[in-house]
Amino acid sequence: MPDSLFTTAAAERLARRSPLAARLRPNKLDDIVGQDHLVGEGKPLRCLVESDQLSSVIFWGPPGTGKTSLARLIAQVTSQDFIELSAVSASVKDVRETIERAEKRLGEQDIGTILFLDEVHRFNKAQQDALLPSVETGLLVLIGATTENPFFEVNPPLLSRSTLFRLEPLSKESIGELLDRGLNAEGLQAERDALDLLIERSSGDGRHALTSLEVAAALALARDSQIIQLTDAESALGTKALRYGRDDHFDVISAFIKSIRGSDVDAGLYWLARMLEAGEDARFIARRLVILASEDIGMADPMSLLIADAAARSVEFVGLPEAQLNLAQAVVHLATAPKSNTVTKAIFAAKADLQVSGNSEVPKHLRDAHYQAASSLGHGEGYIYPHNDPSGWVEQIYRPAETSGNIYYDPSKHGFEEEVARRMATREPSKQQEEGD
Repeated sequence: MPDSLFTTAAAERLARRSPLAARLRPNKLDDIVGQDHLVGEGKPLRCLVESDQLSSVIFWGPPGTGKTSLARLIAQVTSQDFIELSAVSASVKDVRETIERAEKRLGEQDIGTILFLDEVHRFNKAQQDALLPSVETGLLVLIGATTENPFFEVNPPLLSRSTLFRLEPLSKESIGELLDRGLNAEGLQAERDALDLLIERSSGDGRHALTSLEVAAALALARDSQIIQLTDAESALGTKALRYGRDDHFDVISAFIKSIRGSDVDAGLYWLARMLEAGEDARFIARRLVILASEDIGMADPMSLLIADAAARSVEFVGLPEAQLNLAQAVVHLATAPKSNTVTKAIFAAKADLQVSGNSEVPKHLRDAHYQAASSLGHGEGYIYPHNDPSGWVEQIYRPAETSGNIYYDPSKHGFEEEVARRMATREPSKQQEEGD
């Protein structure tokens, strides 16, 4: 019963005022959190906005990264008329009426028009084509905002007449700064664990972070507390905090890697889920998978490195929570792939050999022979071009004499490496060639 009363009181409190994210919208460029690559001192977008010389632009980025805030800041500083439409509800008729008003305004008052079109990717081809002539002549300065890849969703002619600005997910530090502003606006404090949970669950979305904070604040106030607790944050997010300390961080990632190395796919997925639920940095997880693909699988399944790299790129391109699917696919592939550490042993064996042999000279027949007078020094003399042989391979020494007989890479019989071993067996130099002169 008390919990129900608190929830009801919190809902009533939220209904009586405008959303926190709206109240904290920046009033000047210096108020924008994150996106320093666009609005930092001397950066391109800042210069265009401050000089009121903005041409048509497309803001592309995930939700809650400041696309609408940037557009509305431009509305405050521009001397042009600012019109805002949403592609979700606007029609071709609305676009044509906007164009007609822009022509009249320019003709009668010599004032240009900026059209902010939110969710521009929602406009179909015909609607986008209706904008094109006005954007092309400069009658309208278009500011389009989209969460989708504009190269797929925006007509090429319209995109080619606009400058594309990419907004990045907000960093944890930026989200923390936003939450601090939110706490000041609410006149509240928060437990460190509560803030950490809100930061972890925001996934770089500033609006989501502030909305969650607002609900947590209402829950705290409903129980007559000035401090947001972890339970308030959990209730606001609809999730329980699953966290671990620094020591557990290393133990869990160790268990994760060892499970995949041991080909236990379910254990790998379990530890992946545990790390994601605990708010582990997805980029850290992806980096470890890329390392594992070469360290523990290598040439037994060369595709594993490509799969791991693709998952890492997905983390950057897609972001959480969707990228958890890409990470899970990589874990399944890596765990079920044949295992081999021969690549790992090979590079360390070669490095160990360097400690013994030192920096030996490059054999003369392998030295660069492209510059003038190189031939007079004997560079390239005796080099055999493998492509001139029908087999595409010739016996030839490619290392200093003191290391030429040392073997670093010894393929296993696992997976694709069995094929690699077969190829290498057909290209073994003769004993006489190995010993060389």
